[in-house]
Amino acid sequence: MSSVSHSPADNISQFKADGLPTLIGSIPLDSHSDALDWIFDYTPNLPLWPQLPGNPLEGMLVQFLEGIPCVLTENGRTFFSTDKDTFESEELAFFEEYLHACEDGSQLFDSRFSVSKERAEGIYLLLERAKSCEGIVALKGQMTGPFTQLTGVSDKNKRAGYYQQSIREMVLRGLAMKAAWQVSFLKQLGHIAILFIDEPALAGLGSTSFLSVSREDIAADQTEIINAVHQAGGLAGIHICANTDWALILSLDYDIINFDAYGYFDRFSAFTNEIHAFFDRGGIIAWGLIPTSKPEYIEQESTESLVAMWEQQAL
Repeated sequence: MSSVSHSPADNISQFKADGLPTLIGSIPLDSHSDALDWIFDYTPNLPLWPQLPGNPLEGMLVQFLEGIPCVLTENGRTFFSTDKDTFESEELAFFEEYLHACEDGSQLFDSRFSVSKERAEGIYLLLERAKSCEGIVALKGQMTGPFTQLTGVSDKNKRAGYYQQSIREMVLRGLAMKAAWQVSFLKQLGHIAILFIDEPALAGLGSTSFLSVSREDIAADQTEIINAVHQAGGLAGIHICANTDWALILSLDYDIINFDAYGYFDRFSAFTNEIHAFFDRGGIIAWGLIPTSKPEYIEQESTESLVAMWEQQAL
């Protein structure tokens, strides 16, 4: 990570990235404890909680949906539905709890917006581990973003939740509160909290699959999550692992933008004016320098080759 940042929250206004390494949350292990050993060995200053996608409940499209009434799971498939007889009463209860949480953030800890140990054991173990560790600059978390969540899960008729207004509003509000909960949870030891919003589906903007999706709607939904993070006192980052509408992303109020610098450096760096404007307002870029898409890329690279490639591209 590079550059320095300011933030709307006083307790994180002096955060210094200082080139410190951090990770993306998905770890290819089957033990949270083993994953945390690895995380603290290699990124002790900016550790994160491990997300183990080998556990079905930790898959990115289901991990953050618990507590949202329009979500059902049958025969291993998760989908959106408003057909239940009790849906209207559940929807009312959801929004009442949402409003209470907006008014009093302390209610998040005992609310439907918390993420359970069953779905995110790693975040609870991270906080325990951090109690005995020195040198931590910030604790980092991650969650699925609204566009990826709403286009990745559909109803029984295979219509994405994004295109159904009642579902979209409920999921968006739920994710915003889960973001606020996660920041509040990570701040309990007094550390700065960073939350990355994982949005791989934004790589599809402009494609035939999303022709009816407007930039204005994307910006509004992202801003809902960003504001929730900021109001909870955290830094908001976004992770996109491919190319996207970088002009749009750079215009949003994210504190950190993380992109695949190994595969898409030239696509991102083409937005010179937007990047300078992002830096001018205190933005941080997290450079995804380590290849992950193909095993042969990992095998052919070394620390020296990656640094040389990065320096050459940055000229």
